[in-house]
Amino acid sequence: MTRNAESLRAFFDVSPAVALVEVAEAKGSTPREAGTKMLVSPDAIFGTIGGGQLEFMAIDKAREMLAEALLPPPCGEGGPEGRVGVAQNGANPLPPQPRSASQIEPPRKGEGIVLDIPLGPEIGQCCGGRVNLSISVVDDPLRQNLIEEARIEDARSPHIYVFGGGHVGHALASAFSLLPVHVIVVETRAEALEGMPESTETRLTPMPEEMVREAPAGAAFVVLTHDHALDFLIVAEALKRDDAAYVGMIGSKTKKATFRSWYLKTANGTEDAFARLVSPIGGDAVKDKRPAVIAAMAAAEIMMALAKKA
Repeated sequence: MTRNAESLRAFFDVSPAVALVEVAEAKGSTPREAGTKMLVSPDAIFGTIGGGQLEFMAIDKAREMLAEALLPPPCGEGGPEGRVGVAQNGANPLPPQPRSASQIEPPRKGEGIVLDIPLGPEIGQCCGGRVNLSISVVDDPLRQNLIEEARIEDARSPHIYVFGGGHVGHALASAFSLLPVHVIVVETRAEALEGMPESTETRLTPMPEEMVREAPAGAAFVVLTHDHALDFLIVAEALKRDDAAYVGMIGSKTKKATFRSWYLKTANGTEDAFARLVSPIGGDAVKDKRPAVIAAMAAAEIMMALAKKA
């Protein structure tokens, strides 16, 4: 199972009673767009509809709904659990017992609520827009639908291939681990792949350029191996992909010039293709060359390139 789907299933496993909050309609300036979802349990949340007073109000209402759903049914309903009964010795009545999530009646059609919330001084926000929120208790079929939606969303995540597991490669993998992307770190050295973030896919191969050919359309390629000659081979292969969202190579202006000469004279490259190469990655506006700083600047650059390709 993919990353978001795994996280969602883990949330459901520890949160048997959950309410779904969804932005049904967004007008004007709003924190999140229509279709954004957040899940609320009695003691946790998964996702966000934008934070602030809007989200606080939604969480409060969702938990009110959950509390009502978990209340025991009226006396005489629902069997031995969840009702006032008589102890086996006939002495004292048993106190009402809250129902477990498995005993909650699934919400019937139309049982959810819709909140129409202006994002103005009325609630202490100044966005200026207006949001309709739909809130409903999650039943088992909806749980499965939400997990499947997460799986499909994961499968559609942009692919980023990081060639090289050195200091900057590790820093890039860490930076991307918080973002909605699928990262594959490609290396020729097994030890360089150790310690990668759990969400990062790793590939060990003696011919990393083959990974370029196998990549899906719209992928991003960032090249920063331990070997300049290997960098050149991978970049040349990546520049053959007209459908690539981004092709970047770490290095100096001198390295880029050396690559250009080799690419045009030896690799049958063209000026038009070379013009698509981003090098150095992350730009040169920030002079700090520590790996984490380079990774932060490059990650932002790559995310912008992916957004333009989407």
